[in-house]
Amino acid sequence: MKVTSPTVLDQIGDTALLPLRRLGPHNGSRILLKLEDGNPTGSIKDRMALAMIEAAEADGRLRPGGRVVEYTGGSTGVSLALVCAVAGYKLDIVSSDAFAAEKLAHMRALGAEVHVIASDRGRMTEKLTRDMIEAARIIAADNGGFWTDQLNNTDQLQAYHAMADEIWAQTNGELDAFVQIVGTAASLRGNAERLRAYDDSITVVGIEPAESAVLSGHPTGAHKIDGVGAGFVVPLWHDKVADAIELVSTEEATAMAVALARTEGLFAGTSTGANVVVALRIAERLPPHSTIVTVLCDTGMKYLSK
Repeated sequence: MKVTSPTVLDQIGDTALLPLRRLGPHNGSRILLKLEDGNPTGSIKDRMALAMIEAAEADGRLRPGGRVVEYTGGSTGVSLALVCAVAGYKLDIVSSDAFAAEKLAHMRALGAEVHVIASDRGRMTEKLTRDMIEAARIIAADNGGFWTDQLNNTDQLQAYHAMADEIWAQTNGELDAFVQIVGTAASLRGNAERLRAYDDSITVVGIEPAESAVLSGHPTGAHKIDGVGAGFVVPLWHDKVADAIELVSTEEATAMAVALARTEGLFAGTSTGANVVVALRIAERLPPHSTIVTVLCDTGMKYLSK
C-alpha cells in the first residue's frame, strides 16, 4: 500500500481500555473492556483487514489495481471495504440477509460489490457459512481476485498480537484473564498467544453460542449472534487456544447488550454482550480483586435494525 501521506488507516488500533462501573462484579474484581468501536469503522475487524491486505501486498499476492474477495457476516467486509477504498482495490463481498442491514449498507457505501446469500429465517447456520465460502471461492476463481479467506488466513494474527501488546501496557501487566467470543478464532488466538508470552498464568476463555456449541462437542445449530459461531470447528481454532469455553445463548447476549447501553452508556452488538456475560462469570470464579479483560467488538450502530 504505497500511501505516504496520513490516511484514516493510521487511526486503526491504540483503542481505549475502560472499566465497567455499574455492571461490575461484587468481589472487588475489575472487568475492563477494550473499546474496539474506537477504530475507524467502529469494529475490531479493522485491525485484521489491514493486516491481511498489507501482508498480501508485501508478498505479491495482491498487486496495484487488483481485486479483493471475501465472505463475511459484515464487520470484516466493512473493514475490508475501508482498506480497499483507501488503497484503490475493487472489492467483492459475499454476505447474507442473516446479518444486520446496516453492515451491508456500510459496505456498499464504501464501494464494495455485495453478493447476498439467503439465510434460514435470518439465522446463522453451518450451511449458510459454507454457502458463503463457496460463493466467494467461485467469484475469486472467475475474476482472479485475491481471496482473503479469513477463516484460514493467519496473516491477521499479527494484528491481534499488537492488540495484546496494547492491553498489556494499559493494564501495567496486571491481568488475570482474557475473554473473547469465537468467530474465525483469530482475535482470541492472537491475543492469547501474545498475552501468554508475557505471563503464561493468564486464563484465556473462549465463548460460543449455546445454540451451536460445536467447539464444546455439541451438534451444530442456529443462532442470532452476528459474526460468530460458524457452526463448525473453524480452521484457526485448536484445543490449546483457550483454557475453557463458555456458552452464551442469543437471548443472554442480547439482554446484556441492552444492559450495557442502558447502565454503562456502551452501545455494542450481541457478541459484546456475550463477552460481558462470561467476563462476569469468570470474575466470580477468580479470587477477589482479579482483573479480567474482554472486548467491545463493535459499535451498536451496526445493529439498529436488529
